[in-house]
Amino acid sequence: MAPPRSFEDDADEEAVFQFHMTRGGVRGLVESGVAFVPPQFVAPVPPVTSAAGAFAAPSVDLSLPRAQAVALVGAAARSFGIFEVTNHGVPAGVIDAALAAFNEQPFAARSPHYSPAPIGATTYATVPIPRPRGVTPATTPLLCWRDSLIVRFDCSRDPELRSIPAPCREALLEYQRSMARLGRELTGLLLEGLGVEAGRLGKTQGCLMQCHYHPPCPEPERVLGSLAASTPTQICSRCSRRTGSAGCRVVIKSAKEPRVSIALFFDPIEHGESDFFSPFPELVTAEKPAQYRTLTWLEMLANRVELGHAKPSSLAEFRVTSN
Repeated sequence: MAPPRSFEDDADEEAVFQFHMTRGGVRGLVESGVAFVPPQFVAPVPPVTSAAGAFAAPSVDLSLPRAQAVALVGAAARSFGIFEVTNHGVPAGVIDAALAAFNEQPFAARSPHYSPAPIGATTYATVPIPRPRGVTPATTPLLCWRDSLIVRFDCSRDPELRSIPAPCREALLEYQRSMARLGRELTGLLLEGLGVEAGRLGKTQGCLMQCHYHPPCPEPERVLGSLAASTPTQICSRCSRRTGSAGCRVVIKSAKEPRVSIALFFDPIEHGESDFFSPFPELVTAEKPAQYRTLTWLEMLANRVELGHAKPSSLAEFRVTSN
């Protein structure tokens, strides 16, 4: 079945459509022996080199006493907005090996899973990059150099997650359970580090897992593994900009070795049109007034779709303006 036609009829979008029709993804290009990066993958702006963009992210050791971990997380959140976690208890290597096993299957085994539209709880495709509406010239390629397996863990169409491919099914399920536990732990540490009771954010309901497989690239300096991201969150808005927001991206470094990157996004349990969230009152004072208005989760997501990967942050729309 052909993938849904969601592009306008210009040359670039037609090229992406035809690429989807091959059902081979980026891995298929590599298998075909491609020697040059196709135009739809070429970054209009050269990627930042590792030397120019390198920085040392703060590290938090979760085996430390809780008070020390809280202090480290709070300091990292205020300064960078991003930190590395060690001694977290999540098994290393198993998930990477499982994703590689799935993506490196022969074409005939993996192509039935390929579809830009969800099949049950999963999407497996080379996903086009969302572009902000009305912004020219383009500052991003049409496609990143990656094939993505995306799993929605609260999908009503596939509650038992039968659509997850067999070669990586058990590893993904175990990884999600481990990361959900770690996510709860880190959220509590983060809130305490910012001066808020650990349970104030409430429970999460759903989880979106994005598993990206980046095949070797013949011209790694011309492509992106992912776009620069400093995705704002509910925590950022409710803590009134007391967290930093360092950008990060996945770069392709090798013409011979693949790599795997994984991102998880947790949804609040209350995320309907009538579920509002606002800055924590204990963080709002006369000297440090609220930076964002009350809003809903759906508003935040809709605005993110509208902006694509444009700057400024998609939370800028909700900033409280001073008189």
